[in-house]
Amino acid sequence: MIKHIVLFKFKENLRSEEKLASIKEGLEALPGKIESLKKMEVGINCNPEEKYDLALTAEVGDMEGLKAYAVHPEHLKIGAVIREILEERACVDYEF
Repeated sequence: MIKHIVLFKFKENLRSEEKLASIKEGLEALPGKIESLKKMEVGINCNPEEKYDLALTAEVGDMEGLKAYAVHPEHLKIGAVIREILEERACVDYEF
């Protein structure tokens, strides 16, 4: 299994609670739409002292599943929304 962890920092002048909630909802809908995606959790940062605004953890069976997730049209659709306000992104993928 592969755990995919991503942190997002959004442009301050473009982020809003409504926009974050919409992105969270869109990401959380992906497991029902992408076969290789086994599980996903998405959280909006509640600590104003921290740098990142949103975190996601996803689980896929293997690296091929992660690649399939990455290019899936539903993932690309929510990814386009994220990129509109994205300032910074960090990612780690590891086997467990």
